[in-house]
Amino acid sequence: MHQSALEYGKLFFRTYFKPTSAATVVDIGAQNVNGSLQSVCLPAMRYVGVDFVPGKGVDIVLDENDPYKLPFADASLDVVVCSSVFEHSEFFWLLFLEILRILKPSGLFYLNAPSNGFIHRYPVDAWRFYPDAGLALVKWARHSGYAPTLLESFIGGKSAADQTPGHFWNDFVAVFVKDEQCAALYPPRMMDAITDYHEGYNGLTGARANTHELSPDLMALLEAQQAWAAAEQRATALDEELRLARAEIERLSGRA
Repeated sequence: MHQSALEYGKLFFRTYFKPTSAATVVDIGAQNVNGSLQSVCLPAMRYVGVDFVPGKGVDIVLDENDPYKLPFADASLDVVVCSSVFEHSEFFWLLFLEILRILKPSGLFYLNAPSNGFIHRYPVDAWRFYPDAGLALVKWARHSGYAPTLLESFIGGKSAADQTPGHFWNDFVAVFVKDEQCAALYPPRMMDAITDYHEGYNGLTGARANTHELSPDLMALLEAQQAWAAAEQRATALDEELRLARAEIERLSGRA
């Protein structure tokens, strides 16, 4: 798990829950690979780690023959979190419905998935998530008989800790509540605590913030092109200054 995913996970828990919350949290894709959301849960929370394979931080291993069946009763859980997993799930829309099934009506689902980044198969790397992905998942769930709502979504900025060659991540972050009638229970927003994000969506008001037609990668490419053009202009100006200086040296040498 990259650093920004941990940072947003921590912000989720501290935005939507009181410090003394004893909610049960199920983490899908819980294996500790360079970090785990277990480390940023609130102290009183009960954490259950679920994954497709055994490993550090995994309490329950899913049936490899039916990985889209979660071993929890209907409407039994307070929170489900899933970070850096949906890009590896070949049928993530099925997993989304299964998550809604096991959540209580007031239950929250926190999703973090890459909006860009390098190819990283585990064992496959199938998807990236753009700004409207959260609203599309809500439509899919409604089509399938559920009534969730998207509380907020955004694409975060790159974490300074992640900016090593080939590891540039912009996280798509979304928070859902299973039953839209429970949305008023959660007025705070993660976006209220950060400034480095774009394509923000507030489900309470329907407002969008920091919208941009260019994706993060294209914005970075445009910035690099502009920086390159500025460097070329500066190099041209320096070449001209050097030419004039040499001409002046030659003139002065000739006078001597």
